[in-house]
Amino acid sequence: MILRTHTCGELRDSHVGQTVSLNGWVNSYRDHGGLIFIDLRDRFGLTQLVFDKEDGAAQSILDIADKLRSEDCVGVTGTVRVRIGGENPKLPTGKVELVVTALEVFNKAANPPFVPDDYAALPNEELRLTHRYLDLRRPSMQKILATRHQVYKVTRQYFDENGFLEVETPILYKSTPEGAREFLVPCRNVPGTFYALPQSPQLFKQILMMSGCDRYMQICRCFRDEDPRADRQPEFTQIDLEMSFVRREQVMQMMEGFVRRLWKQVFNYDVPPLQRLSYREAMETYGIDRPDTRYELFIKDISEFAGKTDFKVFKDALSKGADRPRFNSKRGVVKALRVPGGAEKLTRKITDGYTDFVKKFGAGGCAVVKVIKGEDGGGGNAKLDTGIAKFLEPMKAEFLAATGAQIGDTVLFLADTYAVATKAAGELRQQVARDMGLVPKHGAEGGGGGPWNFLWVIDFPMFEKNKETGKWVAMHHPFTAPRDDQRDIFVNADVNDDDTIESIVSAGYDIVLNGSEIAGGSVRIHDPAVQGKVFALLGLTPEQAKEKFSFLLEALSYGAPPHAGVAFGLDRLIMHLCGTENIRDVMAFPKTQVGADLMTKAPSSATEKQLKDLHVASTWDPNAGASASAASGQAPR
Repeated sequence: MILRTHTCGELRDSHVGQTVSLNGWVNSYRDHGGLIFIDLRDRFGLTQLVFDKEDGAAQSILDIADKLRSEDCVGVTGTVRVRIGGENPKLPTGKVELVVTALEVFNKAANPPFVPDDYAALPNEELRLTHRYLDLRRPSMQKILATRHQVYKVTRQYFDENGFLEVETPILYKSTPEGAREFLVPCRNVPGTFYALPQSPQLFKQILMMSGCDRYMQICRCFRDEDPRADRQPEFTQIDLEMSFVRREQVMQMMEGFVRRLWKQVFNYDVPPLQRLSYREAMETYGIDRPDTRYELFIKDISEFAGKTDFKVFKDALSKGADRPRFNSKRGVVKALRVPGGAEKLTRKITDGYTDFVKKFGAGGCAVVKVIKGEDGGGGNAKLDTGIAKFLEPMKAEFLAATGAQIGDTVLFLADTYAVATKAAGELRQQVARDMGLVPKHGAEGGGGGPWNFLWVIDFPMFEKNKETGKWVAMHHPFTAPRDDQRDIFVNADVNDDDTIESIVSAGYDIVLNGSEIAGGSVRIHDPAVQGKVFALLGLTPEQAKEKFSFLLEALSYGAPPHAGVAFGLDRLIMHLCGTENIRDVMAFPKTQVGADLMTKAPSSATEKQLKDLHVASTWDPNAGASASAASGQAPR
């Protein structure tokens, strides 16, 4: 067997004259009448092979080489020479070629359903995932796997240098109400009971702090039975961390140092100090708690001005919850989004479509005004046009001052309760940015996903109302502590005082990069009284809390230290580092939008014996409306 002495990306002009051996896959075949050229590929690169009888190739080798085709797996031995046909500047190995004197075919490939070549047309994703072993041969996919490996390496090195211990936590876990739907695993040995796959190691890492571990780190698998989307998968990887005897600032400094180290190692890019925004600032300015700050579109609350107009939509919105505190979710507001240059670029068809767009987020519609050049009549040479211009023209100067609008701009309005108007304005801002071409493309600067706009978002509310049930839920998770100055307010608050509960600020913090949350964490609750109050507010009786969290509550009673932590979404990190918007691109073996593995055909049905051994019976009715494709784990066509 021919065993390689070098890789296919290694040979340079310094190797000229040497006899070397390469292993790899046939990337391309070219017959030039007596001369056969083959590009041989492995994960390190490409090398051009030459089969030439005049240069020592036996006829038997030429006959075999003539039958080589794409994805055949081979080994070759030959002599390195300067490339006769001239250098190929696109390849690191482009100055040389290998004149083959020995050839061994390890495996002939069947005709592949697609060519794993980055220069060929990319096949549809269903075909790629079905034949993932071919798709992963593409150089771009190999680069992603290498980047992921590099992130693992940097992560472990950085946290080892800072005194963290890597500790594994269980995969078979107890079902606990942490927010997302869980995957359940029946326990054969205890009939009628189930394990849950962990949504995160949250409780175990807190237990480790109470166990004296002091600093914990783990690159861990997490599982959530949620509907997949472009940046979400049912199983994913976190860089999970926890620290004892710290407050928020120490954790944020540690995490910021990690981000700097990672981007420096991968891109040689110096991340500047991260900007900090409070949750409220982010929502007021961008309408979302993970704002993309790469483009300058800003939301303004113009409720004070709007209340002076005669526009009924504004008046009706502002009458809602007028006696409630500012920023209260049920208080009426009017939000304005100024779009510089929008008067020309945003056509009537586009702006009319915004009404239907914002309705998806609960808003009634989207009012529009364009600022165009007109006769001087107050407010400079500006004139208000289209939409609700007639209601605002009498107060033009005040309107321009309130919104900052200038000639050539379009201003979009959302009027509703604070919760609805803010959400709709934030989503609209992102859609407008796409329509205006303001969102930078991946790779615009530097590495795969630059430019890089990092920021911290801090001071989140502790609780928010579930829209469907009307009950309080934890915005981060039930183990997030109130900010230090909010503790007594929370402990003494009446659980029925919605306005006070909504105003409680947590000691939570997220790292946001280009509009994507890449890390989230908080100071944890180490005070049993605070933890008990949280459980009560979330609707858990003391008996229910003990049933679900007895081990945590007991651990808190035995001298729990102050502690805090964070979790990085490793897959989202890789997405940014590699410049892709699809999380499936950065996982070796991902699932489809319906949670199916097309290569292995998982999930699959279980035999009657398996179900009997697990004391489980299936109630699924194939005629009840579920599609056969979803039942078999196939992607819908």
